[in-house]
Amino acid sequence: MTELTLPPSSGGDRFPDFSVMAQASNWDDATRDVIEARIEHPPEDRSFFTPHEAFTATALFNQLLAQKGEPHIPVMEMVDSRLAAGETDGWHYAGMDQDSVSWRASLGWLDEDAVALGQPGFALSGNAIQVLIIQKVRDLGSKPWHGVPAAHIWSLWTRYGCTAFYSHPAAWQEIGFPGPAYPRGYKNIGIDRREPFEVRDAHPNIADEWAPES
Repeated sequence: MTELTLPPSSGGDRFPDFSVMAQASNWDDATRDVIEARIEHPPEDRSFFTPHEAFTATALFNQLLAQKGEPHIPVMEMVDSRLAAGETDGWHYAGMDQDSVSWRASLGWLDEDAVALGQPGFALSGNAIQVLIIQKVRDLGSKPWHGVPAAHIWSLWTRYGCTAFYSHPAAWQEIGFPGPAYPRGYKNIGIDRREPFEVRDAHPNIADEWAPES
């Protein structure tokens, strides 16, 4: 995997002229080292997922997090490193296997559903099939999916995926988050009150733009 570097100003249409890494000098040394490593040295050595599982997990995360282009946050690799190190949330649902087992099982079930639809596997399915399968899991809610409450699997996927995605500076850049508050801190607390180092959202009503027409 190539190194992911952030342009000095890549806040996009929503946060023009914003650069999260321009804030690095305001972080303590230990925090800055951890954050810079996520950009300069993304995890490359897969140690938990098998090659096929990694292929499937990448397709899953790309769909869940709408990663269609660059910069591409290495979510699968970050989750793989976490599972290999046994870094879980410290709990799992009653009647459900521990996270490492549930991850392997659920990736296999994605393949099973794809094969049932005449596809060679989940990752090799077209976009429409992948969305159909994932939406089915989401819509089942508390009903079982391959014998496990679908909502529990959905929680597993989104917890790990979102934790990895939103720990990366590229995601902070996208949402205009200037990074850790320590040791600088915040003084302008309140709705629509920004610090001098924050940038106004150029499209504050973007959620309304995305909403389906009634």
